Amino acid sequence: MEGVTEHRFIANFRKYKFLLNQLIKRDLQLKYRRSVLGIFWSFLEPLLTMIVLTIIFSTLFRGFGIDNYPVYLLTGRLIFTFFAGGSNAAMRSIMSNAGILKTIYIPKYIYPLSGIASNFITFILSLVVLFLVMLATNVDFTIYMVFTVLPIIALLFFTIGVGLILATINVFFRDLEYLYGVFLTLLMYATPIFYPPEIVPESFRFIQTYNPIFAVINTCRVVFLEGRLYDPMQMLFAMVSGIVALVIGLIVFYKYQNKFILHI
Repeated sequence: MEGVTEHRFIANFRKYKFLLNQLIKRDLQLKYRRSVLGIFWSFLEPLLTMIVLTIIFSTLFRGFGIDNYPVYLLTGRLIFTFFAGGSNAAMRSIMSNAGILKTIYIPKYIYPLSGIASNFITFILSLVVLFLVMLATNVDFTIYMVFTVLPIIALLFFTIGVGLILATINVFFRDLEYLYGVFLTLLMYATPIFYPPEIVPESFRFIQTYNPIFAVINTCRVVFLEGRLYDPMQMLFAMVSGIVALVIGLIVFYKYQNKFILHI
């Protein structure tokens, strides 16, 4: 029975693969339709933000004593921005497409997935800026950079899982959108994106230890800035967190999706 369900899911996904691609294109077009620079803003925005924040923190806090603060900052910011943008898009996806869902049948998971995928494409494009900054700051490109694919996959799994959970809850509890915005702000400042993790008091270090986003950020920083392979246990934590979140997200979304139509 389980094998039959899996086969149906795969067949259903293939059937609507073209629609998923179109929704991703639509999301990207909507994101940049009022921008003169269009998709080039994906390159310019993180670069300008990095420059401004680097000037501020380097001047006021002397870069916290971090070697190559621009790469340190940009790595953390790009990863967190993808998670925040992808999970936010997924959370709003069902309610944003309520009109379509009421009229025709489309697998509901297509909408949160397309929102996350469009943000992931923007994230991948933004990595070009990171690599250019690494070149400009004389960072050595090592073979270990290939292994950053693993934490990025873990990040993608985690974002999809969290996104599916949020999309489900948001159908029944609309205030989630406002609460989640506050949570993301708190999470951003609790995650060592702008500052080194060492300055956090020992009593609050658990936020870093059990934070999958920080695990991804730190593994990538180790590779980019130190030119060596990351801690395999931290990588394992990130991957297990991603897979667990993905499985829970799929279960929750699948369990409640048939009730969406009663609340949208």
